[in-house]
Amino acid sequence: MRAPCARLIGRLTKRPDFVAAASGRRFHTERMTVQGRPRDDLGLGLRFGLTVTKRVGHATERNRIKRRLRTVCQKAGEDYSSVNMDVVIIGRRDILTADYDVLIDDLRRALRTVTKPKGTRPSDRPSSPPPANGERRGHTHA
Repeated sequence: MRAPCARLIGRLTKRPDFVAAASGRRFHTERMTVQGRPRDDLGLGLRFGLTVTKRVGHATERNRIKRRLRTVCQKAGEDYSSVNMDVVIIGRRDILTADYDVLIDDLRRALRTVTKPKGTRPSDRPSSPPPANGERRGHTHA
């Protein structure tokens, strides 16, 4: 049995929470897809949900992927434990052979993206106005 202080981060257990997180921001790597959505209720902090489909492999492989992801969530989620969000991680087979450092880095990059406040885009460059009179951008007419 785990000690109560060992769990810094909550878990998603109900299907509606997983479905709601799928409507938020996404981040993809070859090892995982991360979906995150802010919550309005206060006090629960960061909660993770893990999903590994049957296409990935047999039950023992899927369980090993989930065990690795739980460890990675504890390490990478420490900096984001005060953020009030639900995050779902969809694991892929490449997690089985990846280094823990690579997995932690993937999840940290994903959390930076999915925890951004709404309205900020991944590229914060100002967009240029649409071209006038049907002209195409980057082309000059001679």
